[in-house]
Amino acid sequence: MSLDAIDKIAEETNFSGVVWVDHAGEIEFAKAYGLANRAYHVPNTVDTRFGIASGSKGFTALAVLSLVADGVLDLTTTARSLLGTDLPLVADDVTVEHLLTHTSGIGDYLDEEADMEITDYLVGAVHELSSTEAFLPLLDGHPTKFQAGERFGYCNGGFVLLALLAERASSIGYHDLVRDRVLRPAGLTRTDFLRSDELPADAAVGYLPIDGVDRSNIFHLPILATGDGGLHSTAADISTFWRAFFAGAIVESVAEVVRPRCDVPEESLRYGLGFWLHQNTDTVILAGWDAGVSFKSTHDPHTGTTHTVLSNTSPGAWPLARHLDGIRP
Repeated sequence: MSLDAIDKIAEETNFSGVVWVDHAGEIEFAKAYGLANRAYHVPNTVDTRFGIASGSKGFTALAVLSLVADGVLDLTTTARSLLGTDLPLVADDVTVEHLLTHTSGIGDYLDEEADMEITDYLVGAVHELSSTEAFLPLLDGHPTKFQAGERFGYCNGGFVLLALLAERASSIGYHDLVRDRVLRPAGLTRTDFLRSDELPADAAVGYLPIDGVDRSNIFHLPILATGDGGLHSTAADISTFWRAFFAGAIVESVAEVVRPRCDVPEESLRYGLGFWLHQNTDTVILAGWDAGVSFKSTHDPHTGTTHTVLSNTSPGAWPLARHLDGIRP
């Protein structure tokens, strides 16, 4: 396996996006493929911003953990203590730590275990979803799946709930919390929450096949997503993020964040606090998949090696990410 095969895989899979490899901050490979905007034939560049979907969960976790470090929240804080009478089906013993580790057992508004297609319209009136509080009706009414702490069960709604708890505990909006406590300390200048109805010129439009035609994902995702996804970023910013995170620029307790809390054998992975972990090495992973979005970035803290693939299609990132996973520094 080598970097030489990347162009061939990209051609064979009609890849649209960016592939980036660096080692100890030195770029070994950085190349863009395909179009950021198909209607106007705008090409992707290595500086194009892409949605990272659930890759944002790591950023949510770090914002929450910075509040924990400041004493605003605690890992043992119960969701109920901040929810009041909202979301009555969330069990009284569900804590911040349960939510961070996907062990809360709460029902999910976007259940990835359910039978669904990536082209399905899953979140209703997407134009109304521009704040965390606006997600409350979507989070409500989902019965508990299992007792808190019993096992791992990936839960998008749990990270929306974390965003809500962080807002209520700090009296600061979730998006500003992430900007102030994660993006700025890490030095990320090209990463932000972008509204889908006013994407800037340097952001890629997400595409998916609908009725035989490639169409944008604007009707499939919240107009301004919250704790479970929604950031746009660049390959360079993701690499900067990893270095800043492991340098302790965001939170001091890096070892606790990446300490394995759960084995996830069905994914051949482990899970920490908001981050996927390699099954048997110290490599840390952020990944995201949604309508018109796919993203994976891995970082080996021992060698300082980062592999990142960003794509503005749902299947785009995976063949190249699998190839990079097979390359050892």
